[in-house]
Amino acid sequence: MNWEKLHSVYFLGIGGIGMSAIARWFNHIGIPVSGYDRTSSPLTRKLEEEGMQITYEDTLGTIPADIKAGKSNVLIVWTPAIPKDSVQLHYFKKEGFDLKKRSEVLGMITSTMYTVGVAGTHGKTTTSSMVAHMLKSAGKNIAAFLGGLTQNYESNLILHDEENEEQPIVVVEADEFDRSFLRLHPNVAVVTSVDADHLDIYGDAQELTRNVEKYIGLLPDDGVLFIQKNALKKLNRNDFGSLTLRQYGLGEGAVRAENINAGIASFEFDYISEEQTIKGLVLRVPGFHNVENALASVSIALHFGVSEGAIREGLETFRGVKRRFEIKRQDEKGVYIDDYAHHPEEIRAFLRSVKAMYPEKKLTAVFQPHLFTRTRDFADEFSEALSLADEVILLDIYPARELPIAGVNAEMLMDRITAKEKSLQSKEGLLAFLDKQRPSVLVTMGAGDIDRLVDPINNLMEQWN
Repeated sequence: MNWEKLHSVYFLGIGGIGMSAIARWFNHIGIPVSGYDRTSSPLTRKLEEEGMQITYEDTLGTIPADIKAGKSNVLIVWTPAIPKDSVQLHYFKKEGFDLKKRSEVLGMITSTMYTVGVAGTHGKTTTSSMVAHMLKSAGKNIAAFLGGLTQNYESNLILHDEENEEQPIVVVEADEFDRSFLRLHPNVAVVTSVDADHLDIYGDAQELTRNVEKYIGLLPDDGVLFIQKNALKKLNRNDFGSLTLRQYGLGEGAVRAENINAGIASFEFDYISEEQTIKGLVLRVPGFHNVENALASVSIALHFGVSEGAIREGLETFRGVKRRFEIKRQDEKGVYIDDYAHHPEEIRAFLRSVKAMYPEKKLTAVFQPHLFTRTRDFADEFSEALSLADEVILLDIYPARELPIAGVNAEMLMDRITAKEKSLQSKEGLLAFLDKQRPSVLVTMGAGDIDRLVDPINNLMEQWN
């Protein structure tokens, strides 16, 4: 695709975290950007501040006139998260506009760069953000398209220095949803996990695994694969040809973490590999799962020749990703941590780490299930993972792109949750409920609109004596 001929780019679902990164990239290179999203959010408002025109009505009348008139030089970027009955999507298809999925465009943008692709059903956002920060802080010429807002850069897009003669390295979050990661061209790949998810797309866990193997197959003969040890066990592939294969994990593997110390503000550990040992690394983003993510990140930094000193500094200065183990409050009024966890394995890893940080305190967990199909497919696993908390508060399912399924609701999780205290609450009534309970350690989890309750909850806790 010749970007120079583009008159403008229109995004259907511009407020999505992955979509907005590409929108920012086009805006940066001087191509006018506009788009549609269902609701206004802090992210869409930020895009508007950056000069992008956004509508929140799925009608023909809200499509800018220059988009309709310039069909031959307009690119329409869309995401499968947009409903199939979208008025605007139907119009663009019917009128013969050039439509491309987000993954196609991302693949085109990165096809000419040396690419680090970070895949996995959990951990890819934090790992890709950590890799990007460690390389950038070490002075490497990098770009990054991320699936979350990094706290270090307050963005999901990091731009490389175009005047730098050093070949840019692009770090990309390789999303398995809708098989998007198969559009990429990785030179170095990370696979953080291969747990069943997106079964509405794949049908079963075996099909997901087959597609992860296809993603690994995109690596060139001299490619490098870093894969978490349990993820490697789930693959049906034993022969990786000429690829450089490195497995990593907590306590075992060619690359491993030892002497892990779970502190309140940070986790410390030793990085051990066959070639190198780095003792006493400090990670200020808590969580055993984040230590594992750090193993992959440190390994990639070493692959690109980053020094031990720069690795220590890069890891210790990494501030994390918004809504990934984000400690909102840790004071005399209580502890409040927010996380994007929406899969049983993510919930289990998150709650286990929080309990290790505050072993003597009652842990209250608020969870908003995401998608009817995911809730149905993993109901028992959700109940088991949530039972790690001392008190569980369930909100209604966030439907996202789905229509309701008869008999599938948050209440179906209740019977198998073994926590001493458990209840169903509405979003509207949650603040009043928490005000009565006043938990000492509170966590919120979910990938839906529970994020809109984060600031109100934090503000509420500020008023507690």
